[in-house]
Amino acid sequence: QVQLVETGGGLVQAGGSLRLACAASGRILRINVMAWYRQAPGRQRELVASITSGGVIDYADSVKGRFTISRDNAKNTVYLQMNSLKPEDTAVYYCNADISYYGQINYWGQGTQVTVSS
Repeated sequence: QVQLVETGGGLVQAGGSLRLACAASGRILRINVMAWYRQAPGRQRELVASITSGGVIDYADSVKGRFTISRDNAKNTVYLQMNSLKPEDTAVYYCNADISYYGQINYWGQGTQVTVSS
C-alpha cells in the first residue's frame, strides 16, 4: 500500500505564491509519473501539471508561466510552486501518482485546499 500526503495549501491573496508538496510512502519500487490535479466547486477535476520519471513535464494552458512542477526522487516527493495566483486557481489540489511495486497502481492523495482571494 502507498500513501500520498499533500501539504502547503492555504489562503493567499491574488498575486501571491504557495508551494505544494506531495510525499509518497509505502511499498514503492518506482514512481513512473506524478501529477497535480485540482477541483473547484461545481467543476470537474482537471490536470494542472505532470512530470514523468524521465523528467517530461506538461502543464495546463491556464497555469503555464506561473506554476512549476518538480520532483525529488530520493524523497519520493513532487512539488508544485504556484506564483501569480489568481482567484480562479481556488480549488482543492490533489496529488496523483502511478507507482510500481511488482505491478503499477494509481494513487490519489487526500487533497489540500488552496484559496486565492481578490
